[in-house]
Amino acid sequence: MDKLKILDVVKTKVTDKIRKLENLIEETRASNNDTKSSMGDKYETGREMLQQEINNLQRQLNESLQQQSWIQKISGEPSSKVQTGALVKTDKGLFYISASVGEIIFENQKIMTVSAESPLVKAMTGLTRGQNFFVNTVSQAVEEIW
Repeated sequence: MDKLKILDVVKTKVTDKIRKLENLIEETRASNNDTKSSMGDKYETGREMLQQEINNLQRQLNESLQQQSWIQKISGEPSSKVQTGALVKTDKGLFYISASVGEIIFENQKIMTVSAESPLVKAMTGLTRGQNFFVNTVSQAVEEIW
């Protein structure tokens, strides 16, 4: 498996998400500026709701920017143990430890991207091929690490 190509897919997904969030923030700000009414309290309530939405989108954008910064530090070097940047095959699935952007399809295989902060990764960090670990009382075996 070419981890650099998988990393490029993850980077693209994060970049796309950042672009979409920036556009949403811009559109929401524009609609906030366009909101004009002589209805007094309703006007203020509507503006406040739009501002809350902008704050929520800004928080999501900040998280995505942190993810982008984090994945810039990941190398495509082979791994002998479970760590950030490792592609890990267990008896339950294939996991790429980077940024959590969901499931990706690469070379006709489903790969779940997971954050190093996830309970799954915390349970298997530092393990090597052939070792077992538990997550929510379910046993898994590390079959391969790239």
